[in-house]
Amino acid sequence: MSGDLIPQPPEARMSDADRERVAIRLRTAVSEGRLTMEEFEQRLSGVLGARTFGEAEPFVADLPGSPVAAPAPESGELRSTAAALKRRGQWVVPRLLRVSAKAGAVKLDFTDAVMAHRVVEIELDVWAGSTTLILPPGASVDIDNVELIASPSKVRGVTSSPFPGDGRHFVVHGKQRAGRLLVRHQHRFWRWGW
Repeated sequence: MSGDLIPQPPEARMSDADRERVAIRLRTAVSEGRLTMEEFEQRLSGVLGARTFGEAEPFVADLPGSPVAAPAPESGELRSTAAALKRRGQWVVPRLLRVSAKAGAVKLDFTDAVMAHRVVEIELDVWAGSTTLILPPGASVDIDNVELIASPSKVRGVTSSPFPGDGRHFVVHGKQRAGRLLVRHQHRFWRWGW
């Protein structure tokens, strides 16, 4: 986990640093008298052997603090007026994302985003600006319910379907006015992605 405030899906794999953060919570619980030394050793062994956040959660579930795999928010909103609206890298994606932009381009890269939900709903309200959605590999998209007003749309290299497939599924609806809607995967060249 890259920080206590970044939600991680339970099935996400833990790094050594993530395990160490959970181990610190266990050490604190021992020092406060919440765990016996025997309980601490058993739980620490379980945490150090955990591969995912979900596997580590039971070892700290009855202790104070946030869950190991904090839930992602149900909804969120991104707004912009006369400026570009961009997200890339590790950013938290809610189940329902409302995007409102006037006179500015929107570029949302979901490739490395933290998503706890398998189906992500995106509600567009974009005027006088193009929207580019960059989806992770294996993702599918449904843009059938986007009202396009003087705006072309293009889905390039991404499976377009009203039904979820095996990977993440993005359902896009709302309005795209006087700009283009483009849905694609990340372009890669050597170590660069865009």
